[in-house]
Parts: sequence; structure tokens; C-alpha cells
Amino acid sequence: MVAPQLVDRLDECRALERLLDTVREGMSQTLVIRGEPGIGKTVLLDYVTVSAADFRIERVVGIESEMEFGFATLHQLLLPFLAGLDYLPQPQRDALGSAFGLVAADRDNRFLVALAALSLLANAAIDQPILCVIDDAQWLDRESAEGSRR
Repeated sequence: MVAPQLVDRLDECRALERLLDTVREGMSQTLVIRGEPGIGKTVLLDYVTVSAADFRIERVVGIESEMEFGFATLHQLLLPFLAGLDYLPQPQRDALGSAFGLVAADRDNRFLVALAALSLLANAAIDQPILCVIDDAQWLDRESAEGSRR
């Protein structure tokens, strides 16, 4: 059932349902909802979260005060998955560990950080699909935002 505030958003709700169905079939999907403040983007995110009851849901929010902290949003997103860090190849493990301040590394390798994030999520999604919902993306730190565009 569509919430009253979504009655005029049936097309968007159907698109979100199609996205979830595609993921249930084993395909990866990405969707960005853009628009002016106050048009109901967060309500649509709430809708897709409720519609994905069979998914593992990780929801994070960009925080303006954390914009200067590299990988802050990525850390927020991946924290529940860090137990899988030991299963990553050493270069990925070191890069992500360095980005999160868990290990010292010689240099910053953002490609390996992004690859490690993808690997962690892919490994976790083997048993159950994962829905990553990021709200207030305008407040993402630069490093997390750049990785999300790869």
C-alpha cells in the first residue's frame, strides 16, 4: 500500500519496485534520486526501505560536520561489514584498513579502497541482497563521494 504522501509519486514507487525486483533476480542496481529540498526524496527512500523487507538494509546519512573527514560516510556504511575484512585480498584489506585508520600504509590508493568496499558488499550479499540507502548525499565527504561515482 502506498502512503498518502506518495499518491502523486506512483511512477517513482513503481521504478523503485522494479529496481528491487531486479536485485532479487541477482543483478546489481544503482539509483540516484535528485531534486530540490522538500520534494519528498527522503519519503521515497523510506518507501524503498519498507519495500525491501527481505533485504539487508544499511542506511546512512551524509553529515555536514563530517564532510572534512575522508571516508567518513564509507566508514558509516561499511562498519557493519568489517568482520569480512579478513576475507579480502591483502592489498584491498590494507587499503581499506588504512582509509579507516585501522592499519598504517605507505600510500593512499583510492581504487583499492573502492574495490575493497565493493568486495565487502559483494561477499555480504551472497546470502541476502543488500540495499544501501544514502540520504543527504550533498554532505558526503569528498573521498566517499568520489568512490560512489566509480
